[in-house]
Amino acid sequence: MLVCEACGREYLDAGTDVWRCECGHALDFADTPLPDSDVAPATLDRDRGLWAFESFLPVERRVTLGEGWTPLVEAPDWDCTFKLESLFPTGSFKDRGATATLSRAVELGVDRVVEDSSGNAGLAIATYAARAGIDAEIYVPADAKPGKLRAIERTGADVVRVEGSRGDVTDACIETVESGSKPGWYASHAWNPAFFAGTATFAMELAAQRDWTVPDAVVTPLGHGTLLLGAYRGFRALETAGWIDDIPRLFGVQATGAAPIADALGSAPGDDDEPVRSDGPTEATGADEPNEAADGIQIRDPARGDQVRAALRETGGDAVAVGPGATEREHDRLARAGFHVEPTCATATAALNLFRERGVVDSDDDVVVALTGTGLKG
Repeated sequence: MLVCEACGREYLDAGTDVWRCECGHALDFADTPLPDSDVAPATLDRDRGLWAFESFLPVERRVTLGEGWTPLVEAPDWDCTFKLESLFPTGSFKDRGATATLSRAVELGVDRVVEDSSGNAGLAIATYAARAGIDAEIYVPADAKPGKLRAIERTGADVVRVEGSRGDVTDACIETVESGSKPGWYASHAWNPAFFAGTATFAMELAAQRDWTVPDAVVTPLGHGTLLLGAYRGFRALETAGWIDDIPRLFGVQATGAAPIADALGSAPGDDDEPVRSDGPTEATGADEPNEAADGIQIRDPARGDQVRAALRETGGDAVAVGPGATEREHDRLARAGFHVEPTCATATAALNLFRERGVVDSDDDVVVALTGTGLKG
């Protein structure tokens, strides 16, 4: 059963036509499963990948490529730890959501899925659809990175290029879904609750890798909030199950020019405090300039913005926006340190210094930063 957090409507028979509430809000599974009381953390079978946490998930494993258990690596130059979410079959954390979403699709008997994406989510959905033997149609910006487009096309998915903004891509995809002009289940990384069930395993893995302790803070890039909101739900489920004692503070990083969450929280940087380097001061370099380098988080109207803001508030976290100059400098710095990731990842490390300067993250806090996508798709 699916429910709407906003208005309370319930959808008992949530078939392939139900993807959002009549009120317009996103839907979620009514209940979050928890393991039986006799299931202990020590019994996890890591050979099952992220599906080692299946007892917490509202879908059964049906489509998998062995995804999960991305490494935790010390990053002394940033005084934090990186979780290398770029090390997935398709090169981004979106595989967490794709394995759950396509497993749900198989459960429902879906034979065609539709998704809109700037690249990573589209490739993840197309790849797992191919694994499942399900047709896929992916709507993408016309100016999406060629490497990402080629990878999607190689899966056999139909690629629909849309001129305009990232929002225009979503609008075009939703229009197709709602018109019924083409059959297809909306396997959206922003709307589909199964996707967030998959990304919740980020938190579960992180806690397991730390012997069931959690850091003081977790920092992630923030577009639709699929990783941040999934992490919040994962930590909350672990706390409810009694596997961890606390939930870390969550921090999201957006791109200037596309920062609705940071704007709503009043934390978008002014002209004098764009973060530039984790080891240096901030400077005025045009914080209001649109940050198109961070193409993975160009979301001006996130589908679950209210839920993301609530997760930030409830954990004592925050969100800021990072400009193009800081992103490009951090991207280069990460590469020189051996982390070959896409520019969007660099927003998170760039913002870490700003969070520390503002005092919302202390210098001695235990911090984990998610590096979310590979740099090999450019």
